[in-house]
Amino acid sequence: MDRKKVFVTGCFDLLHSGHVAFLNEAATYGDVYVGLGADKTVHGLKGRFPINNQDERKYMLDSLSAVKKVLINTGSGIMDFLEEIKVINPDYFIVNEDGNILAKEDLCKELGIKYLILKRIPYGNLPVRSTTALRQECTIPFRIDLAGGWLDQPYVGKYAPGPVLTIPIEPTLEFNERSGMSSSTRRRAIELWKTAIPSGDKEQLAKILFSYENPPGTKIIAGSQDSIGIVMPGLNKLDYTGEYWPEKITSVHDENILKWLEENLYLVTLEPRVSGFDVLENTKIDSSRAEKLANAAESCWNAILDKDIKLFGEYFTKSFEAQIAMFPNMVDEFILKTISKYKDQSHGWKLSGAGGGGYIILVSNRPVQGAIRIKIRRNAL
Repeated sequence: MDRKKVFVTGCFDLLHSGHVAFLNEAATYGDVYVGLGADKTVHGLKGRFPINNQDERKYMLDSLSAVKKVLINTGSGIMDFLEEIKVINPDYFIVNEDGNILAKEDLCKELGIKYLILKRIPYGNLPVRSTTALRQECTIPFRIDLAGGWLDQPYVGKYAPGPVLTIPIEPTLEFNERSGMSSSTRRRAIELWKTAIPSGDKEQLAKILFSYENPPGTKIIAGSQDSIGIVMPGLNKLDYTGEYWPEKITSVHDENILKWLEENLYLVTLEPRVSGFDVLENTKIDSSRAEKLANAAESCWNAILDKDIKLFGEYFTKSFEAQIAMFPNMVDEFILKTISKYKDQSHGWKLSGAGGGGYIILVSNRPVQGAIRIKIRRNAL
């Protein structure tokens, strides 16, 4: 009897126990064929080249007993394997949570391939491993804007004062470039501080990072919620009044609230924003729309403090809808289709940043299959 064919894809840089566990589990379904991300594709998605080039990564994977064959993907972007999967014609396409996107699932339906999502479970007593942790021990967080995003830009905030809510996310994953997780601001932070945010007054450090990212003469100013959201631990409410820097910052370090947020937030991967994407086209910014955004963010803040999951989800979504009303280019047909898939499992949803790709963030008090969990930076670190 012929064995089934299994297709997996990825970068597999700095091969570690997590990779081996994933490939071994995939091999229980049949012969494993690996579509390996080319060096140029990794650079396009992550903003850096892999430590090991594609030939070395292919050699190491070919040496594993769990792997039948390795092909270097000839396409580009997050769906760089389109030709390779057709050549292999597998029975299964297997991914883990951070590799799960609707486009892959749709492709499998089109080609008659079974689509499986595996959980990241380390073997035995081995620690959970990721390539991010093994590259350089960089502890600088990413950032999620929970509500109110755009009010940190004076051309929006001048119409209505209001808050932006942010949380810093531990780098348990290497989030894609152009994904709304403040990866560009994080790169500036790494240029400044190398591997960790230094000790000292966190608001002052955030101002240093904001100034470094936006030197004199900068035409398009990155919002200060990015630098504040990365540097300041816990949950932060940034009250803007039409200026680049908030008038007031309120921080929450209550462990019950931070843990509650972690337990009820899920990320679903989208493709990164395409090069040349312009969210500022076709904007419809006015007082009415800005006020709706500000009011939704304020209500979202109160719902979080009360740990009210239904109201949190409701105003989380209303904040997103207010953003879209001003910036219609934030969403496209595929993003809306992906949101529609998860609506029944969620109390609320939004994109991770300015739109056009990245991650969908879901509010749910039930596990969401194939979604990514997050870890919030605490005050002690």
